Amino acid sequence: MLETLREHFHAGGHFMWPIAVLGIAALVLMLERTYALFFKVINRSSALTTILKKLILSRNITKAVQVASADPTPLGRIIRAGLLNVRREDEVVQSAMDEASMAEIPELERRTGFLPMLSNVATLTGLLGTIVGLISSFSAVSEADAATKSTLLADGISEAMNCTAFGLIVAIPCLLAYAILQSRTQRYIDEINASSVMIVNLVILNRDKLGLTVEAPKGSAEG
Repeated sequence: MLETLREHFHAGGHFMWPIAVLGIAALVLMLERTYALFFKVINRSSALTTILKKLILSRNITKAVQVASADPTPLGRIIRAGLLNVRREDEVVQSAMDEASMAEIPELERRTGFLPMLSNVATLTGLLGTIVGLISSFSAVSEADAATKSTLLADGISEAMNCTAFGLIVAIPCLLAYAILQSRTQRYIDEINASSVMIVNLVILNRDKLGLTVEAPKGSAEG
């Protein structure tokens, strides 16, 4: 199979090399994003929120902050930003969480968007190789003698079709990987938003029961 693949690659002409480079770049990107989203960023929102809810309802906000700070996931860092400001106005709490989210969410989405771009470029490169192969083939046929016309035409069509095929071989997995990775990213972002808002709202809506008082805005003074 590898020998057949090598033969088709060489039959595709010079445009097979840029397609091969695009394929390698896409493969590296897919492996890196798969590791980052499925192994490095482990979804433990349910376990974390359960622990934090118990600590908050037991009025141990300080311990809840420590647990959120020790958590290595984006969710932990976003919740920590909100818990550190629970004694301040609701707008300040929301602003702190939004700021933390703006720092964390782009890290989850980083580089995934290059996959559809690589898919399009691979397809277009294969198409360009196809067109160039056909042009070269018909130009050679028009100047060749009758004995070699069929051979030149067959070689040119082979080059054209191999470029198209290899371009699609790179492009199709890129689109499939992008759909899977983007779905995983969006699901994780939705869970982060839901869990972080739930925990902070639990504190804000129960400030009186938890013995928390809202501090006066900085810079304000009593008459």
